[in-house]
Amino acid sequence: MLELKNVSYRVEDNAQEKYILKDVSLTLDERFVAFTGPNGGGKSTLAKVIAGIITPTSGKILLDGEDITNLSVTERAKKGVSYAFQQPVRFKGLTVRDLITIASGKQLKVSDACAYLSEVGMCARDYIDREVNASLSGGELKRIEIATILARSTKLSIFDEPEAGIDLWSFGNLIKVFENMHEKTKGNILIISHQERILNIADKIVVIANGQIKTQGKKEEILPELLRGDSCKVLTEKL
Repeated sequence: MLELKNVSYRVEDNAQEKYILKDVSLTLDERFVAFTGPNGGGKSTLAKVIAGIITPTSGKILLDGEDITNLSVTERAKKGVSYAFQQPVRFKGLTVRDLITIASGKQLKVSDACAYLSEVGMCARDYIDREVNASLSGGELKRIEIATILARSTKLSIFDEPEAGIDLWSFGNLIKVFENMHEKTKGNILIISHQERILNIADKIVVIANGQIKTQGKKEEILPELLRGDSCKVLTEKL
């Protein structure tokens, strides 16, 4: 279970303090949780605070009751937190097989590494020995990154707009990956998305705007409100 207690993050802007996140308190214990809201509202910043990429200015973050507020991203990864970037990182000189093996934390057979690629809809034979560099498209990198998180099998997996760049891969397959991930790890999955189909699989939806939580609750309570009237603007794109 993840708990955020009065978490804030502020920066200097033209010699003035500006809050990117302000007094966010939240408990996440559901299988699938979705963060949504307008662009620039603080969703990705909050996810990076949870992952340890950004250190909050104030407040506490607890993972299964343990205070992880001041732990680095590496230390949190060892505690079982994974983060998939909206724009995946490229690693020149590192093969896809190497990356998946490193993510798993153990020596993998080629067949095991290939199995993770197959789970995200990639032909393992075509990708296993390729470098994770500029020759790969954004969509290919996104799926490879998801495969590495499958290999890590962590207790909390965070995805920043996982649907971006995978137009040729069906949403049904993406959703199936998340469901299979939960069945294997029994961990929690946090997804940042504007997409209605992604939000529709969430057990809990958290709407974030202006650095604060505007509303949160079960999908059955929140999604109809987002789709009704002016609030549907939160969903900037539907498939």
